[in-house]
Amino acid sequence: MGGIKLGFYLPQIRWFGFETEVFYTTPHIKQQSITFKGPGGSATADFQGLYNRVITWAPVNVMFRYHKTRLQPYIGIGPGIFFARIKDPSVTSGDNTQSSNWRIGVNAQAGLRYYITRHWTMFGEYKFNYARFDYKDTPNLFGFKADYTAHIVALGLSYHF
Repeated sequence: MGGIKLGFYLPQIRWFGFETEVFYTTPHIKQQSITFKGPGGSATADFQGLYNRVITWAPVNVMFRYHKTRLQPYIGIGPGIFFARIKDPSVTSGDNTQSSNWRIGVNAQAGLRYYITRHWTMFGEYKFNYARFDYKDTPNLFGFKADYTAHIVALGLSYHF
């Protein structure tokens, strides 16, 4: 995971603010056995797996923090716009090797921020993301729907103006 975020906390209400963030993850879909069911019965096949990349843009997270000490817990929630692309690693060329999709979902976070100096902090946070993708435009990938549920632990440094 990698990304960037920008935020603004209200001067009159220092515990309340807004953030926007963009980050990416690569939650590849692992190789597994899949069972197909239909009116004629069922069949099991080996699924080779897929490369997956998800870019998340959270345009507005509503943030709440405890601002009175150097160690500041915080929570936030907002909508996320999720852009996903899957690619079939077993097929090396052609138009049917990848599928892109975007959806609106949920972006939530909870964390701790510690002020090292007046402007620099280090943070650790837990992020939860949810979106439902529909990959129906690629015949080689059979078209399918997928629930994207990500639990992410992020660590980093931040600069405060």
